[in-house]
Amino acid sequence: MDGRSVLPQILPTAILVIFLSLGTTELVYAASEDSTCRRNDRDRCSANKMETFDQYTDWRNAGSMHEFTAKDIRGDDVSLSIYKGFVCIVVNVASQCGLTDSNYAQLEELYEKYRDTHKLKILAFPCDQFNGQEPGSSTDIMNFARTYNVQFDMFEKIKVNGPDAHPLWKWMKERQGGFLGNAIKWNFTKFIVDKDGQPVDRFSPTTPPNDLEATLTEYL
Repeated sequence: MDGRSVLPQILPTAILVIFLSLGTTELVYAASEDSTCRRNDRDRCSANKMETFDQYTDWRNAGSMHEFTAKDIRGDDVSLSIYKGFVCIVVNVASQCGLTDSNYAQLEELYEKYRDTHKLKILAFPCDQFNGQEPGSSTDIMNFARTYNVQFDMFEKIKVNGPDAHPLWKWMKERQGGFLGNAIKWNFTKFIVDKDGQPVDRFSPTTPPNDLEATLTEYL
């Protein structure tokens, strides 16, 4: 039997072997790439999921505070992922409340005490929902905070209750309910959020910030 008669018989088999080899190679490569991704770059692997997260409609599905964004006091968007690895106090503030002086002063004291050695962050959200006690503009609020030499992070004025509440606050209220319901009762409700972005405790407006210290040290 000469080579010309053998060739038509073996050619289909050869093509099939080459095709299967290429397919197997691609499958092995894909599996290897997926394994490497899971093993070495989990943040990149979850990027697609993060990109599709809409905090205004999907806030209940958030896995941590770090998935949210908020506007700072200057109006710039801030990804709260920058707080990964930090313990945070998240608080709604007002400049014309009877609790203003003690809360601003003690929050700044806590921040100065723990920010460098224990990675404490404070996120202050002005809110005008309680008897109109935060009526000013962002500039007014910044100027007021400077009178307490505030160094912690100030955000844009938001709502903390109702359908227009900021999604972060909707989420925190569900994770850490309050006395007689989840709603924020007044200015200076304080949440402690751990290094993984999980709300771990909630304190009433009348609880002085200094009284949070014992709980804070459990997570710092």
